[in-house]
Amino acid sequence: MPHPPTVRPAGAAANRLKPLAGCRDLGSLKSAVHELCAEFGKVTHIDILTMAEAEKRRALCFLQLESEAQESRLMACLGACRFGSYVLVIVDLSRAPS
Repeated sequence: MPHPPTVRPAGAAANRLKPLAGCRDLGSLKSAVHELCAEFGKVTHIDILTMAEAEKRRALCFLQLESEAQESRLMACLGACRFGSYVLVIVDLSRAPS
């Protein structure tokens, strides 16, 4: 299975994702991601996979919104990328928010 693309959001985008690192379970993470992304439009699909690699924990959040324009704004603001027909938001769960 190929590794997911490495996305390193800079500045404001990284700061927007930081609070998600404090989520302790998949349910709270899904709710937090949904809430964060809903400001860009209606979230129509969300799947989250967690992974651990070299002592780093990450959540791969696969999203779809109602329109491509909404998805483009989300990607620009959060430093996300496209993975097939999904927007992929990668959340670093290794560090707690400060």
